[in-house]
Amino acid sequence: MTRLHVPTRVRWSDLDGYRHVNNASMLRLLEEARIDAFWSADGAIDERSSAAVLDGSPNATTMTLIARQELEYLIPIPYLRAPLDVQIWVGRLGGASLEVCYEVWSPEGVEPRQLFTKAATTIVLVDSATDQPRRISDVERAAWSPFVEEPLAFRRR
Repeated sequence: MTRLHVPTRVRWSDLDGYRHVNNASMLRLLEEARIDAFWSADGAIDERSSAAVLDGSPNATTMTLIARQELEYLIPIPYLRAPLDVQIWVGRLGGASLEVCYEVWSPEGVEPRQLFTKAATTIVLVDSATDQPRRISDVERAAWSPFVEEPLAFRRR
């Protein structure tokens, strides 16, 4: 099982009146981890993550659109000074889309380990010039294939 481990910090402003991470902030935390894992500043392979092959620069030829998101909250996330351990993998690698799966764990080294949230995001790659879906390239497929494993199973499906 090969997963990307993306340390992601909780900001004080992510908390709500109940002193845990707000549901809307959870989507932002997942977005931060996903961008860190799959996007580079110029589309070149990032030395920190061989999966970071999407061009995140302003002139990128590809846009990524969210087609679907599903989250399952297991236990509330309090404010933590150490970054969460967001584990990311590809649950499905299609023709023009991929399903990114996440498990949001307590910080590495903190015992007992706790699984806070499970989530999945379906991303569609879109050509910036035509606004039409485009196929996953050979470079992208090669970069993401090592991280393909079974998709998440949610409890209430």
